[in-house]
Amino acid sequence: MWIPTEHEKYGVVLASFRGTVQHGLPLEIGDTVQLLEKCEGWYRGFVHKNPNAKGIFPCTYIHLKNAHIKNKGQFETVIPTEDSVITEMTTTLRDWGAMWKRLYVKNEGDLFHRLWHVMNEILDLRRQVLVGHLTNDRMKDVKQHITARLDWGNEQLSLDLVPRREFSMVDPDEISVTELFKLMEHRHRKKETPVPASTHHLFVHMKSLMSSNLGEELEVFFHIYDGRENRPLSERFFVRLNKNGVPKSPEKTERQCTLFVDLGSSDLRKDVYIVVHIMRIGRMGAGEKKNLCSIQYRRPFGCAVVSIADLLTADSKDDHLLKVYACTTESEWYQIHENIIRKVNSRYNLSGSNTGLAVSLQLLHGDIEQLRREYMVLFTRGVSITKKLGFSDIIMPGEMRNDLYVTLEKGEFEKGGKSVARNVEITVYVLDIDGQVMKSYVAAGSGEPGGDEYHSFVLYHNNSPRWAEQIKLPIPVDMFRGAHVRFEFRHCSTKDKGEKKLFGYSFIHLMQEDGRTLPDGTHELIIHKCEENANLQDSSRYLKLPFSKANLPGNNQAVKGTKESFWITSFLCSTKLTQNGDMLDLLKWRAHPEKINDSLSKLKEIDGSEIVKFLQDTLDTLFGILDESSQRYGLKVFDCLVHIINLLQDSKFQHFKPVMDTYIESHFAGALSYRDLIKVLKWYVDRIVDAEHQDHIQQVLKATEYIFKYIIQSRRLFALATGGQSEEEFRCCIHELFMSIRFFLSQENKITSPVTQTQAVFLRTFPAVYGELLKIFTVREVAGFVRETLGSLPATAHAECPLETVKLHCITKTVESQLYTNPESRCILLPVVLRLLQAHMQEQRDLVMCARILTSMLSLIRKDDSVTTLVVSEEVDLIVDSLLVVLMRTILEITNRPQPAGTNMRLQFQDITGEFVACLLALLRQMSDKHYQQLLQTFTSKDDLRDFLLQIFTVFRILIRPEMFPKDWTVMRLVTNNVIITTVLYLSDALRKNFLNEKFDYKVWDSYFYLSVIFINQPCLQLESFSPSKRKRVLEKYGDMRVMMGCEIFSMWQNLGEHKLNFIPAMIGPFLEVTLVPQPDLRNVMIPIFHDMMDWEQRRSGNFKQVEAKLIDKLDSLMSEGKGDETYRELFNSIIPLFGPYPSLLKKIERETWRESGISLIATVTRLMERLLDYRDCMKLGEVDGKKIGCTVSLLNFYKTELNKEEMYIRYIHKLYELHLKAQNYTEASYTLLLYDELLEWSDRPLREFLNYPMQSEWQRKEYLHLTIVQNFDRGKCWENGIILCRELADQYESYYDYRNLSKMRMMEASLYDKIMDQQRLEPEFFRVGFYGKKFPFFLRNKEFVCRGHDYERLEAFQQRMLNEFPHAIAMQHVNQPDQTIYQAEAQYLQIYAVSPIPESQDVLQRDGVPDNIKSFYKVNHIWRFRYDRPFHKGTKDKENEFKSLWVERTTLTLVQSLPGISRWFEVEKRELVEVSPLENAIEVIENKNLQLRTLIAQCQSRQMQNINPLTMCLNGVIDAAVNGGLARYQEAFFVKDYIVNHPEDGEKIGRLRELMFEQAHILEYGLAVHEKFVPQDMRPLHKKLVDQFHVMKSSLGIQEFPAYVRASPVHFTNGSPRSSCRNSVPNIISPDGARVVARRSPLTYPAVNRYSSSSLSSQASNEVSNITGQSESSDEVFNMQPSPSTSSLSSNHSASPNVTSSAPSSARGSPQLQDKHKHSRENSCLSSRERPVSAIYPNPLDPAQRATPHQIGDTTLPRSDPNLSAPDKVRTTFSSRSLDSVKEVNNTQFSDTVGKLLCPPVPPRPPYSGSSAKTMRSQSPLPTSRSPQKSSLPPFTPSPTECQSAGLVSNSPVLSGSYSSGISSMSRCSVSEASGTEATTGDHPAHQGPTMPNSVSSGSDELIRRENKTPPPYSVYERSNPRRPVPLPHSLSIPPSVDPPALPPKPHQLRTSSMKLVPTSDPRRADGVPHVPRPRPLPRKVSQL
Repeated sequence: MWIPTEHEKYGVVLASFRGTVQHGLPLEIGDTVQLLEKCEGWYRGFVHKNPNAKGIFPCTYIHLKNAHIKNKGQFETVIPTEDSVITEMTTTLRDWGAMWKRLYVKNEGDLFHRLWHVMNEILDLRRQVLVGHLTNDRMKDVKQHITARLDWGNEQLSLDLVPRREFSMVDPDEISVTELFKLMEHRHRKKETPVPASTHHLFVHMKSLMSSNLGEELEVFFHIYDGRENRPLSERFFVRLNKNGVPKSPEKTERQCTLFVDLGSSDLRKDVYIVVHIMRIGRMGAGEKKNLCSIQYRRPFGCAVVSIADLLTADSKDDHLLKVYACTTESEWYQIHENIIRKVNSRYNLSGSNTGLAVSLQLLHGDIEQLRREYMVLFTRGVSITKKLGFSDIIMPGEMRNDLYVTLEKGEFEKGGKSVARNVEITVYVLDIDGQVMKSYVAAGSGEPGGDEYHSFVLYHNNSPRWAEQIKLPIPVDMFRGAHVRFEFRHCSTKDKGEKKLFGYSFIHLMQEDGRTLPDGTHELIIHKCEENANLQDSSRYLKLPFSKANLPGNNQAVKGTKESFWITSFLCSTKLTQNGDMLDLLKWRAHPEKINDSLSKLKEIDGSEIVKFLQDTLDTLFGILDESSQRYGLKVFDCLVHIINLLQDSKFQHFKPVMDTYIESHFAGALSYRDLIKVLKWYVDRIVDAEHQDHIQQVLKATEYIFKYIIQSRRLFALATGGQSEEEFRCCIHELFMSIRFFLSQENKITSPVTQTQAVFLRTFPAVYGELLKIFTVREVAGFVRETLGSLPATAHAECPLETVKLHCITKTVESQLYTNPESRCILLPVVLRLLQAHMQEQRDLVMCARILTSMLSLIRKDDSVTTLVVSEEVDLIVDSLLVVLMRTILEITNRPQPAGTNMRLQFQDITGEFVACLLALLRQMSDKHYQQLLQTFTSKDDLRDFLLQIFTVFRILIRPEMFPKDWTVMRLVTNNVIITTVLYLSDALRKNFLNEKFDYKVWDSYFYLSVIFINQPCLQLESFSPSKRKRVLEKYGDMRVMMGCEIFSMWQNLGEHKLNFIPAMIGPFLEVTLVPQPDLRNVMIPIFHDMMDWEQRRSGNFKQVEAKLIDKLDSLMSEGKGDETYRELFNSIIPLFGPYPSLLKKIERETWRESGISLIATVTRLMERLLDYRDCMKLGEVDGKKIGCTVSLLNFYKTELNKEEMYIRYIHKLYELHLKAQNYTEASYTLLLYDELLEWSDRPLREFLNYPMQSEWQRKEYLHLTIVQNFDRGKCWENGIILCRELADQYESYYDYRNLSKMRMMEASLYDKIMDQQRLEPEFFRVGFYGKKFPFFLRNKEFVCRGHDYERLEAFQQRMLNEFPHAIAMQHVNQPDQTIYQAEAQYLQIYAVSPIPESQDVLQRDGVPDNIKSFYKVNHIWRFRYDRPFHKGTKDKENEFKSLWVERTTLTLVQSLPGISRWFEVEKRELVEVSPLENAIEVIENKNLQLRTLIAQCQSRQMQNINPLTMCLNGVIDAAVNGGLARYQEAFFVKDYIVNHPEDGEKIGRLRELMFEQAHILEYGLAVHEKFVPQDMRPLHKKLVDQFHVMKSSLGIQEFPAYVRASPVHFTNGSPRSSCRNSVPNIISPDGARVVARRSPLTYPAVNRYSSSSLSSQASNEVSNITGQSESSDEVFNMQPSPSTSSLSSNHSASPNVTSSAPSSARGSPQLQDKHKHSRENSCLSSRERPVSAIYPNPLDPAQRATPHQIGDTTLPRSDPNLSAPDKVRTTFSSRSLDSVKEVNNTQFSDTVGKLLCPPVPPRPPYSGSSAKTMRSQSPLPTSRSPQKSSLPPFTPSPTECQSAGLVSNSPVLSGSYSSGISSMSRCSVSEASGTEATTGDHPAHQGPTMPNSVSSGSDELIRRENKTPPPYSVYERSNPRRPVPLPHSLSIPPSVDPPALPPKPHQLRTSSMKLVPTSDPRRADGVPHVPRPRPLPRKVSQL
């Protein structure tokens, strides 16, 4: 049975548990769990990181911990009872753990490893804390380390700053907001700016001396030397080295390591050095032999110098190898270091190339105690302390020091009867009063213990030696009196036994008779001669002698005149001894009473350091004098006391204040002094107003604090001694004193008046007195004193008066004083404080101080203390009354001010803003319901209340700003938000009560809503972005404040009633922003508001267009900021049911209408959301450009077509443009920018500044756009399009007579023509891509696209690129259309294969003599349709002859826009599938080969071909294949009787095939003739073989002679080309009886000409899926033709891949498969037309020799098939009324004749068909209309195959109009080549003579309707479409009515003639007399007219 747990509430998981049992809860090691119930070894509970999942787990897996339970019961929370630091460590480490792994994933290795080390350190420290064996100090250190590391990690990981007090986290609810702010700020500042240490220490570790010539012991001396003042700064550090150059006692680290302490910041500069002197101990000469002398001397060895500045850059303990230098001459030794520093090279040299001193040097910063803690090892191991000479910058009391430093400077000695100078050594002794040598008091320096004597070094043969050796005499104070120092001089002989012979001595007393010590400075001592064996033991014998030449009496000239002298310099550093006689006189005042007056006067002149040394003695002296003769010396003693007190204010001596405090507390005994002190103080105060000089009085007032301390202490001593006598008298005196003070304070003076300054001085010291007064007076009495004193200040002071600032300082100190913390005194002081504060804040003065005062005041107010609740409430009342409004105004003022420039100023500025904000929050948090009511009642008028509400809402908006607090202050932000929401809840009542209905105030309500919205949207409240633990903490403490505010918004909105209309549409955007927050509850609260808005808007205006427009604008801007998600879209969708029945709102019909429009709006918004979400996801960092571009195009189209948002549309045009430029898609960038260009007209309308465009006229902007687009077309090598724009610009310049720019434009145009001819252009491949599956972005999902590949990009590369862009996609391995399972799959499938373009501009491509450079453009530009073929066998496959069953499945894809356009890929709008029968397939194959042969022959003849190989190979391929069964296989398959009987409907086609075969033979014969002419000698044998094989082929075809009709038209190619003017040939429609719907292919739409070998026509026909690719065989074949269907494969023409199939291009622009009833009515079928107006193409006059008679044209022309038509298009032709307008005709027959002869060579006529005849159908071309970029010029030849088609079936025609035998159809997309109607006008007979069957084209009804309902976007330069809305046509787009210049580029061959005119009646196609109804000319469409 499960029992609720009592004490077992909290535990930690010891081992992971899988939770596989029923109801089991999976656990991970380290998780914390809360236990709810227990049962037989199992617990039930939950893991803290996921409290919603509850389950069971074994007890053994859990380690229980003590915990403390809050809210016992269902909603209990458990808090572990452990040290808060441990809890914090645990939670922090858990959070870090997850982030640490993410760092690894993000590859941030450096931080990853650093964090890893810190985490380990924290774990280690945590163990130490948990064990609990640490001492308090150690525990403190460990916690400090822990918190430092936690803060470091939080900062590195951008986590929140944790407010702490004494290492524990602070609960923000338990302290006031002002305190919280201070803590946060303190931690923030600490993090920002470490305070620079004022004291520094140098650590020196002597390692070794490296030198080749050692062998003697060494002494090394370090000291710090000031190069600027040329004096040592420190005493010396002394290390002894052994003969190997290493320290003598390595085990004693203090002998080799030292700390030079107390260096000031001023000592760390370049000219301060560490100087090292090295002495050797040994023989006199370094190279002397050992046996000469056993006595050792100290001799100079070398010197090294290093600058302290070099150490400042070193981070850690650095080892230095110092160069050692020696003197050139020994006598210079004393200044060798100076010479090295000054670089006087002549005076020193290196003591050896390999001599170096290895030392370790490190600068440490901070006070010595701090260093002891931080560098514990250093101090425990042992380090000697080397002191500074003199005191440090700050003298600490208690510091004991008594060091006398003596420097042996120099000596002057006589030769002493010797021929050479002496070697002098000095021995120094210190002797006490008894003449005994003092042991261990002579020290060469720190590091080594002191000795009894000291031997100087010896300079060889020098009678004027200079040593400059410093020794230290640390003699105790008590031994100073009577002690003296003796210096003995010896000559060190190098001969004899090396003895040292005494020859003289000097001495000096350490203390003078009067008790003063030896004065600092240089002393010239007398050298007393003595014998070698003189006994100096008895010092009394010589002490009576004079010792210094300065002290000699005047008559002793004999001694003064001696040359011999010895100089020393002494320096005393003592805390106990003085060298000052005046000081001694004062201290001995009782001995010399007559000197008292003098001594008191001289006290002020004594050095401060002397006074503080004897502080206590001095004070005792002063009070002793006061007690004994107060009347006489009272004033002087008082002045001396003031001097001493003020001396302690100096920074150098401030640390002695505690000494004085201690003195007052413990040693002061002047029980009667208070009377004198009060009396003198009052006397001074009373004199203030009248005194001329205030300086002295100001000094007195500065000392007020300590004077009062003495007064109070004296009174307490008196009261103790007398049992409280004279109490009343004392009180009276104090009251009188304060009256005097109040009087002088109340004086109003000029600003500069000395009295004002005196007032200021008093106010500065006054607050320090409170504490003293409290020792005797009650709190209320003292508060009364303070109130009256501060109240007496003059109120009307000027702003610039210094007194004002001082007043505030005084108030600050008052508020921070102990007095103010007492609630009793607070009530008395608060009004005074508030009055002053209010005055300053209103005038915006001294805001820093004001903030400080407020902070202190509010820190004291706490709600929790029940005793003082009433008092607190009153205080809050007072503060609110006087300061709330002022405080808000101040915050508004300072936040609106520009921030100061300097960093420090800015920090201060931020601090004060933050402090005021914290004060406001603290105040609001203390306010209760009662306070709010009282506050609102204080506003007498509506306007005041309105202003207050507006102000507080504005302030709250400022507080919410992200920059208000540093970004890691989440704790502070949450507190702020909590206060804001509480206040807003209080104030919303006031809003409802006072500003609704007739009192409605829009501004207040708007401010309220705006605040609510930005409150909800704050980043710090978006809990979704927090870690689970942080989210849990926030929710537990504050709940989700966004939902609270959302409910408040909803409730307030509901209260508005009809006033809601005021907020529509203004509040739509803000509310929408709120609903984008991913919080379900918040969304459910907010979304109904939109329904309400629509409802009210509907009532007001009958629709909600405004709502819709605003909604869409805001959605766009918000989504691009990254807000919103998928759920939101679904949620928005789900509010549709909210538009359900509301009978009370509207009548039924209205409701239904409103419901529909509502649903339509939601649908639009949802669709927009889909696109925007895709856009947002695609624009993320790291996404590929392709995705971004596709997505932007999708969105751009949506804005244009569905939303008609022009500005948004233009914005996205520019976004897309930028993306294209970035991806270097220059052509696409041009097309994109062209969209904006088309929206503009050539007008002078001014345009505003927009995006990056300046303010300019529309003309200027359009000009700029044109130039930019031309530039990009140029970069994208799309020069033809650039030319059109150049021309348009040139027209504009010409119309304005701007010839300069016109010239430039023409030159630019010319340069583009040059580029077309000279530069190489690569033809891209095209790929069809299908995106299937639900995981694709919306704009791609389940759609197929055709994509234009990059340069050199083949299928495999493209496929790889797509898979890289969509790494999760699966590539499909087949080309079949996928089924529904793939469409609905939760995955991504890509289907990719190559497709071939079907060029639109057939006319250009088929025209002879047009260079390939020009043709190449038309092959791959402005392509709408693409195709691919798939060969397959139908029925049984004949193994002997596969052609019988080889069918081709042809798919044609039509795009929504032509490529290239604004994107590299466009969606497929329509796909058509037709099957080509084996016979039709054969016809196509032969037609293609014939075309290829003609092209090659023409090129060969016109010498375009560099070599003849392509022609040779082609001839060889055809002839060889024919011989080996190529054509024969076709004969076997289709010419046998069986086939003809079984397929009677194919009769015509069989005839056509036969005709093509004959034609091929004829072309081959002609080709061989040409080949013979050009074939080189070495290929003659091959040529002969080809001729032989050709005869075999002819005979195999059964051709002995060509038929008569072939012979009748001899083969002569006028211009060297066998190609006819095929553009004028009449297309043929397949016989209607054909069982299959098939489409014919135009030979020119093939991207590759393939070599057809015998295998390609026969043996390999069965290999329908083999990957055979064609090889280009001639220069004309820049793109390859489709291989024969028998060999066509599924691979790309350029690159074969077994995975992804390619498809052949198809020229058929088919429509969907026909229904059965249409299949047999092909004669009547009509061709569907696009909505695009048909382009006219220029007439192409025929060669007279090839003209047909009208009769022939009408009746007997051979049938032609239009290969650009799919069968269904051909079939569905029905006659209907004429819909095409009249055509401009060329009637200039002479012109026609000439050009015809030039252009149209004869070709062999085709044999006649045997088949049914049909009438020729002609199509008519409408007027030419210009397209967008070409504006007024005609378009190039881009006719449409679906606009108008001709069809005719005629048999037995002897002659074709044009050369039908070429097998070329010139049908193109907009119109067939006959559209110009020239055939009829180019005969010898007038055009109207023959009856011509008119062909009026109409489209199939279903397609027409579909086209009308769809707006094809106009993205091609060459596109147009019908305008949707009437717009005045811009000049640039209008069509000049009369002149029709030829299209560009390229210009057609025909000359421009002015004789083009409309021939309405003589139109040959209107010969039946049907009147011509002109069709209205379609306007060119502007993009903005969609």
